[in-house]
Amino acid sequence: MVDSASGQSSQALLFLTDEQLRKGIEAMFFAYRGFTADPDRILADMEYGRAHHRALHFIHRSPGTTVNNLLSILGVTKQSLNRVLRSLIEDGLVESRVGKQDKRERHLYLTDTGLVLERQLSDAQRDRMRSAYRSVGPAAVQGFRQVLEAMMDDDMRRHYESLKDKGA
Repeated sequence: MVDSASGQSSQALLFLTDEQLRKGIEAMFFAYRGFTADPDRILADMEYGRAHHRALHFIHRSPGTTVNNLLSILGVTKQSLNRVLRSLIEDGLVESRVGKQDKRERHLYLTDTGLVLERQLSDAQRDRMRSAYRSVGPAAVQGFRQVLEAMMDDDMRRHYESLKDKGA
């Protein structure tokens, strides 16, 4: 990426030592633990894990998403996702509907119970992020999001962009 004002690449504008990068990596690990801790506690009582949480999150963000699309977003095996979906469907949190145009497709929707759980999990994470964002200010919030977006693989960025376009 080239900075239009200076003509220099953005990589040349920022020099980071290995120590600074190590601290950032460690901060990411510990932040992720904090970010997932509250939902993990909620899910543990139900004998669910993070895969269940991610499935609920992305089904909520894209009601009617297909199993294949969810596989692509989550980057898990079909067997692993089927295990997760089976338990969510059996427990009445997710509904699977046969596609209207392609009967082989299964479209996924959260039930009312699923919406309640998804809201509880997301509220816990929103509260943590809101608190962190308030403590660092708007410039850091924008910078943090830019760093995360820059770290995404191209395929993941496409999924992310499609969700951003949906708003809410």
